[in-house]
Amino acid sequence: QTWTCKIDQLLIHQQVELLEVLTGFETNNKYVISNSLGQRVYFAAEENDCCTRNCCGNLRPFILKILDNTGREVITINRPFRCVSCCYPCCLQKLEVQSPPGVPIGYITQNWHPFLPKFTVLNEHHQEVLKIQGPCVVSRCCSDVDFEITSLDGETKIGKITKQWTGFIKEAFTDADNFAIQFPLDLDVKMKAVMLGACFLIDFMFFEHGGGSESRGGVWQ
Repeated sequence: QTWTCKIDQLLIHQQVELLEVLTGFETNNKYVISNSLGQRVYFAAEENDCCTRNCCGNLRPFILKILDNTGREVITINRPFRCVSCCYPCCLQKLEVQSPPGVPIGYITQNWHPFLPKFTVLNEHHQEVLKIQGPCVVSRCCSDVDFEITSLDGETKIGKITKQWTGFIKEAFTDADNFAIQFPLDLDVKMKAVMLGACFLIDFMFFEHGGGSESRGGVWQ
């Protein structure tokens, strides 16, 4: 499995879709995933229909397929449709990561909190492994936004998922975001894949624009 290589950082670059920029018509998201040297290691593509993308916006369910450089699907990420409001704590976000496709290796579940974006990372047995917490305000001008990855008690920092500032023009007119994921070299390879899933969920929840339900740069809508 390619995830066994010694990787402690992944860089995720969402591709700019010209049709989306010119018309505001939401298209399937596509991402290039690189290592710390900038070498492409994976390509991720959303699978969704036109109606779902443009009616549900950033709330939309999706299947995201991650392909290696040979075009082989190595990871599948599945997000079911759920609400994203602090008023409905019984139906918060959840995401499943499979590798190989069809074999669950972990999950991301959103934790209820009135102000902060909080998530729990679970393994394939639904056992809690790590926590992820973001800032109260995720929209910051001229600044990166960090989502800290910690131990279950929150005392030990394991890594972070960073939404990188890409400049005024790109931030204003596109939703093509850049992210960086940092984690220990010896972190379980399954959890590294699940961290990638967490990054995509964070992107859709807080930084995706367009369609019928726009992100407003805050925690809740």
